[in-house]
Amino acid sequence: MTRPFVKMNGAGNDFVVVDALTEPFAPTAEQARAIADRATGQGCDQLIAIAPSDRADAFMRVWNADGGVVETCGNALRCVGWMLMESTGKDQVTIDTLGGPTTARKVSSHEVQVDMGRPRLDWAEIPLAEDMDTRGIELQVGPIDDPVLHTPGAVSMGNPHVVFFMDHVPDDGFVRGTGSLIEHHPLFPQGVNVGFAHILAPDRIRLRVWERGAGLTRACGTGACAALVAAARRGLSARRATVVVDGGELVIEWDEATDHVLMTGPVEVERTGRLSA
Repeated sequence: MTRPFVKMNGAGNDFVVVDALTEPFAPTAEQARAIADRATGQGCDQLIAIAPSDRADAFMRVWNADGGVVETCGNALRCVGWMLMESTGKDQVTIDTLGGPTTARKVSSHEVQVDMGRPRLDWAEIPLAEDMDTRGIELQVGPIDDPVLHTPGAVSMGNPHVVFFMDHVPDDGFVRGTGSLIEHHPLFPQGVNVGFAHILAPDRIRLRVWERGAGLTRACGTGACAALVAAARRGLSARRATVVVDGGELVIEWDEATDHVLMTGPVEVERTGRLSA
């Protein structure tokens, strides 16, 4: 028995998407890792299942490349939203996740805007292990008297993020080394996604992300949202900016009236195939 899938990406962040609306799909961690493996499997950053929901058009379940289940994924929400809108003819759909419900809206034929909801800024919501001012938490990398990085902003966009602000764009080795070091730091009981942001202008941010459970990815939608929110809270950017990631560009807006974060970006279908049972 085989299971059809669609391989998609959002700004380079790639997914294997399985329709589980009529037939359940519940891979083990080992099976999810095997599917995500780029050498022997289909290869992806995340495995996605579109399942039924009693309060939304669908429920999106997410497995990272390491086989772990995570709350949500911003780029995947755009891809799933696009698929649901294509199949139903709607211009807007609601998608539930473990991180809460979100709304996706069609902007153009292959561009989708997702309402990512209110950023969670209290230390307990992110969550952190102790009470801190999340505009700049007590965390540093390197010597105490001369740290390489320090005082990142912390934000939850349905999943936990820290964002370091740098005066340059770090290379792959730095992102991997530092990101993997911080991902499982005791300060983050659920682990954390690690962003490295370079402010190019008030309306333009260059971002690289070490994604919890997936590693260095070409784009991280929730990471882009977290970077904009963290930058705006510190007066480093406007509340709307283009976030440039390795795989493309995302437009992020933190709406002052609603306190919601809106993410607009591309959707691409790469191929279809079938998974072995």
